[in-house]
Amino acid sequence: MPTRSVESPPHPRAERTVPRWAGALGFASALLLALVVLRWNPLMRLDADIADTSHGWAVDADAMTQACRILTDWVWDPWTMRILTFLVAIWLVWRHAARWTAVWLVVTCALATLVQQTLKAAVDRPRPVWPDPVDSAHYAAFPSGHAMTATVVCGLLLWLLHRYGVVGLVWHTAVAVAVVSVAGVGLTRVWLGVHWTTDVVGGWLLGALMVVLAVGVDIRRRSRNQAHPTDEVPV
Repeated sequence: MPTRSVESPPHPRAERTVPRWAGALGFASALLLALVVLRWNPLMRLDADIADTSHGWAVDADAMTQACRILTDWVWDPWTMRILTFLVAIWLVWRHAARWTAVWLVVTCALATLVQQTLKAAVDRPRPVWPDPVDSAHYAAFPSGHAMTATVVCGLLLWLLHRYGVVGLVWHTAVAVAVVSVAGVGLTRVWLGVHWTTDVVGGWLLGALMVVLAVGVDIRRRSRNQAHPTDEVPV
């Protein structure tokens, strides 16, 4: 039988903050996308300089490079993140009858993947090419799917923990893991020479934008249903 939620109602300030964040992230994402499409020379030179330097380090530091490959191909791989999302959605339905939240979580991740793949096809940016590559990747470069997926998944899961009132050691640990994962996966992609820095930054910006938009949808839904409590209970 469904259980009444004891979640606190959304704070009015949160509803005002979401459009501001969405606007700022949308502007930054659009600006970076335009500069990449136009191949703005100063940005392209910066990308090339960072790529040349990091690739030189990657070739010389074999142990570090192998660690980055394990992290990016297994721990922070987009499919690992999507499977985690799916498992959380199943757990929400099974443990808490939180059907709407489970659907919201899965649909947001699916939409993020669609946006990412559409932009890759539209921009069709070549990846870095090396005479002595330390790793390989396929399809277009911008935006980084690893960076975008990690940002979306970690951001949504942090929002759920915040929404259900998780605090203390669990909250701080979750934030630390999310920050390390999002930053780490982006750095590994540049280190391994399979993405330009702006690919990663674009993935971070677009992922953050998707999270903010999804949070706005969740907040509006909860505000509309304050008089009719949902069937969700805190984690």
